[in-house]
Amino acid sequence: MARGDEAAAGAGGDGNDDGEASAESLAQAQAETRFQSEVETNLRRNFAVHVMHGLLGQTGFRIIQAPTFLPAYVFFLSGSTSLVGLARSCQALGMFLTPILGATLIEHRRRVMPMVFATGAGMRLQVLGLSLCGFFLGAEANMIAVCALLGLFGFFTGMQSVTFSVLVSKVIPVERRGSLVGLRNSLAGLTAAVVGVIGGVLVDKEVFGNGYASVFLVSFILTASGLLSLLLMREPESPTVKRQSGLGARLRELPALLSSDGDFRAYMLARALGASGRMAMPYYVLYASAEGGVDGSRLGWLTGAFLISQTGSNLLWGLIADRQGFRNVLAMSLVAWIGATLVILFSPSFEGTVVAFVGLGTGLGGFMLACTNLVLEFGKREDVPMRIAMAQSAEQAVSVVAPLLGGVLAASVGYPPLFWTAASLQTIALVVTVTRVAEPRRRPLNAA
Repeated sequence: MARGDEAAAGAGGDGNDDGEASAESLAQAQAETRFQSEVETNLRRNFAVHVMHGLLGQTGFRIIQAPTFLPAYVFFLSGSTSLVGLARSCQALGMFLTPILGATLIEHRRRVMPMVFATGAGMRLQVLGLSLCGFFLGAEANMIAVCALLGLFGFFTGMQSVTFSVLVSKVIPVERRGSLVGLRNSLAGLTAAVVGVIGGVLVDKEVFGNGYASVFLVSFILTASGLLSLLLMREPESPTVKRQSGLGARLRELPALLSSDGDFRAYMLARALGASGRMAMPYYVLYASAEGGVDGSRLGWLTGAFLISQTGSNLLWGLIADRQGFRNVLAMSLVAWIGATLVILFSPSFEGTVVAFVGLGTGLGGFMLACTNLVLEFGKREDVPMRIAMAQSAEQAVSVVAPLLGGVLAASVGYPPLFWTAASLQTIALVVTVTRVAEPRRRPLNAA
């Protein structure tokens, strides 16, 4: 009798467990339905806000990231190719250290907008610092400040790359992301190209006593305006999130997350190898200057060519991504980037350099668009922050070493061997992409 009562109690317990599981599944399904409904309701508004944010913010940041003003400024301050590489490595080091930290700060939150604002503000303050240091510090102190500020810029960028990508994955459906990013980057490229040409004039005329500092001040004003536009964003609450845990616990989970998906591992390898091409990026303009001379005006035109090419290509990249997937965009952008390096090797005149910078803008624009969006399509939604962090850290680990290696190669054996090394590594990345990375949209695993 006791055994029967015990069995009955056990059966009742199983029934309760089944009922609780069913209720939990129903609640989760309802939460997912509400989430998708809110995304669809606010899609036009959020799409427009993302475009405005990109138009202003990306315009300013592209001036900082372009392989023209900042490398030329550092070389102007130091006269050293190695220090040009060191400055970019400081930025990459910051970006390497913080993506996983950024993921742990948001993966348990149903809304990520507060962290997007915090990390975005941190990035923009460093740009303001570059400008102020240029106006008020001497060359030696300014060089130290540039390295420190770029390190902090990378620190906040590493976290922002995670927080902002998660925001995009929440408010923009996967089939619309290509057209969004393409339009946003294209508009930003148009305005940045104009700003780049104006920046060349600012440098030539040494506006406010330091033309480079004036360019950085314009960049800060634009990026700060872009951040404020996000106040109009309507972010839905995530229906599923990770349980909050410490950084150490998340780090211990990374091997299992990585080993569970061979396509994701291959994507990370291709992204890291592709990013090795950045070892040559700061030195294209120095090579052109050594071969034929690049004054402030030509610097502005090269910046314009680089950014206009990103503008024209991003619309095309976005359309290709929506129709064929970001994996194909990654492969084609690597082809364009490699081709640009070959052009500058075989035609180092100023005219050839302009053509090369068009190819660089096209390739880098497609590479960044593909990398930041392809990672969102592997696996489950709740794992998106950590996947972004892992891929970003892998890319930036290469980017820490690459500019330093580039500086050593440029100083010891010259620019052409440096460019050949970068092109060879990117060719390996292309082979990995084509042969080892399957299009994630065709996989049933995709839940992003």
